[in-house]
Amino acid sequence: MYIFIGSLVHTLDRTTIQYSTRSIVGVGSTGIIDFVVHDVFSDQLEDVLKELLATEEFRAKGWSAEKAKRIVLSHGEFLLPGFIDTHTHAPQFPNISRGQQYELLDWLNHVTFPAEERLADVEYARKIYREVVKRVLSFGTTTCCYYGSLHLEATKALADECLLAGQRAFVGKCNMDRNGSPTYVERNCTASISDTKALIDYVHSLPPLPSQSSLVHPIITPRFAISCTDELLSSLGKLASQYPKMAIQTHVSENPSEIAFVKELFPDAPHYTGVYDTHGLLREGTILGHAVHLTDDEVRLIKERNGGIAHCPTSNFNIRSGMANVGKYLDQGIKVGLGTDCSGGYSPSILKTIQDACVTSKMVSLFTSPGRRTQLAQAEGHEHRAMRFEGKHLPIATLLFLATLGGAEVCCLQEKIGNFVVGKEFDALVVSVPGEGGRQRDEICSGGNPGVWYHPEDDLPTLLERFLFGGDDRNIKEVYVSGRAVSGWGVRS
Repeated sequence: MYIFIGSLVHTLDRTTIQYSTRSIVGVGSTGIIDFVVHDVFSDQLEDVLKELLATEEFRAKGWSAEKAKRIVLSHGEFLLPGFIDTHTHAPQFPNISRGQQYELLDWLNHVTFPAEERLADVEYARKIYREVVKRVLSFGTTTCCYYGSLHLEATKALADECLLAGQRAFVGKCNMDRNGSPTYVERNCTASISDTKALIDYVHSLPPLPSQSSLVHPIITPRFAISCTDELLSSLGKLASQYPKMAIQTHVSENPSEIAFVKELFPDAPHYTGVYDTHGLLREGTILGHAVHLTDDEVRLIKERNGGIAHCPTSNFNIRSGMANVGKYLDQGIKVGLGTDCSGGYSPSILKTIQDACVTSKMVSLFTSPGRRTQLAQAEGHEHRAMRFEGKHLPIATLLFLATLGGAEVCCLQEKIGNFVVGKEFDALVVSVPGEGGRQRDEICSGGNPGVWYHPEDDLPTLLERFLFGGDDRNIKEVYVSGRAVSGWGVRS
């Protein structure tokens, strides 16, 4: 049991961010948030705690001042919900920063497929995945949607490593029975489906959390339409129908040459998104990576099916795919989260993704035509609704939402994680803006990260911005998943 006392930041919806300079958060023995009190005056703190712990409700849950470990945050530190990465490729991490000269399809053939093929060696895979999960956790990602390779045993090893490290994860074996390399492609549809079923059974056999919810989830993973025959997509759709609550992840409309190739392979489909829809793979819980070049019909269809989008701006810039109009998708009510998409993206940190999502929205706004700006302004003026996003850069509240509660919505976990609400599981970061070894010198505080400036008089919104746009793992003191400390320099030390 933990009682956290200190500053707290989280989002309540796409536009609302809550700053509390002194909160009390009680995390029970099963990792569930039992109580939260915001904006407590310092001279009332002990009285508030004494009153809380004296109630019959909390005594029945085993709460007492003696049993609970009290963690008091210093100035420059605050609680933040754990980050959620809705799209990344675990086998590709050894390739991070390579292949800068390629666009998507050439990058896959020359850089990615050869690296993934090495995962046939299960011991090699286990070593790689142990390091991947360790590093991703250190950057504050408490939930991650992982694409594995084609290999069943290696993907089981990825699930094992997530469980051992304590990271909440969705783990999928890639399905790919065409358009790989001569030596990196599945034998046939039957083998692909058989291995996928075996992985689902294996992940379902893993032990649950103390809260009795699953830490590691299976996720159906057709790599993308180009890599799957009609037979395989149809078979995956039938498999998905047997698990109506199971997540599905794939790519859509990432790159113009990819979209053209999909049209050649599926001439009867109305569009790229329609390929998945006609095969029963577009529904609530489907996570569509990239979605850079969606048509209006595709946007409407994704909304109708209640699918979600993993916005991967770092990768979209890096392999010259384009800039997704996330503001438009938010205006249509589509669920959107963030994805690092390593190794198309060259950083496993959601902080870098937040920064690039911010820049993307500014660039999309800059290139919005005057006529479209006028249309959007008129619509906003005439409609009695929440603020519109298209044609504007995304505010801080929305960027943080995408990295936390928005990602939880995409993963259909918004009732369990994403912010600090009683009854949810405590997936959280203790952020330290001064960083490890931070110390005050005159009016300047120096710490472990020279990219972050800190002043003792900084208010909480300033501290949040300093972290989001200058921070990295050196500013992440502690990482908690379901109430268990799993990473962070404060935990390691």
